[in-house]
Amino acid sequence: MNLRIDHYGEIVARIKGKKLRPVCGDYVIAEPILNEPEWLIQSICHRDNELTRPDSRGRKEVLAANLSCVVVMAAAEPKPDWFVVDRYLAAAEIIGAEGIVVFNKSDLVSATEKAKVVLDEYRKIGYSVLLCSAKNAINMELLSAELKGKTAIIVGQSGVGKSSVINNLISEAEQRTGELSDSSREGKHTTANSVMLNLPDGGAVIDSPGVRDYAPTIESAQDVNRGFREIYERSQQCRFANCKHLREPGCSVKDAAAGQEISERRYESYKRLMSSSQKLSDKFG
Repeated sequence: MNLRIDHYGEIVARIKGKKLRPVCGDYVIAEPILNEPEWLIQSICHRDNELTRPDSRGRKEVLAANLSCVVVMAAAEPKPDWFVVDRYLAAAEIIGAEGIVVFNKSDLVSATEKAKVVLDEYRKIGYSVLLCSAKNAINMELLSAELKGKTAIIVGQSGVGKSSVINNLISEAEQRTGELSDSSREGKHTTANSVMLNLPDGGAVIDSPGVRDYAPTIESAQDVNRGFREIYERSQQCRFANCKHLREPGCSVKDAAAGQEISERRYESYKRLMSSSQKLSDKFG
């Protein structure tokens, strides 16, 4: 495991024992090993937050830690899965990190036009939305300015160009990139492990493996509620404080969705996450 330490530069370190699970973004206590070039990670410092997902057994898996920003990337190709975008944004809300939506490959004009309705939904509820093209270096300076001084992770579907964007932001990054499948136009996994890189103007960015799907670890129904900022805001007007906004009477969220004050697509996304988290809870307790 490579660690970046201000005083020592970059060092190579091993993990002490089998229970320690450091991730990108962690601060750790490490000591040099006598007569060896490697260091030994002794412990992990307190984490301000954790980006997580449930593993195959429903247990929490930590993907990154101490994040100030989650950059959720979609693209003109492959076809955007906006429910995945919603779930990453929900994760950012839950852990108290800033969420930014980046739409890459905006040089593909027709597909970008089709995405504008959804991108405008995100703008309407207060998210920063950037259209860019790593290929043509369009608006990359705007993204660089957004990330200055932050600890960010770039997440999204396989093939949206996360590594290409990072290579554009950091000229010496040399992150592997790949082409879309000719038959399906879906992305191929080129980033096998998360890697954290320093940004030229301060801060750091984590390049993460692409996904087909994603959901954050959900501890309670209130997590899902907090994950959708416009739903959480409207929920303060519901008749019941513990309203799940599904079948309860006097639900202000349902009324707002029916009256198109809240995006019907976002409300559907909320219901899907609520349902999937309930199924996990029922299965694994």
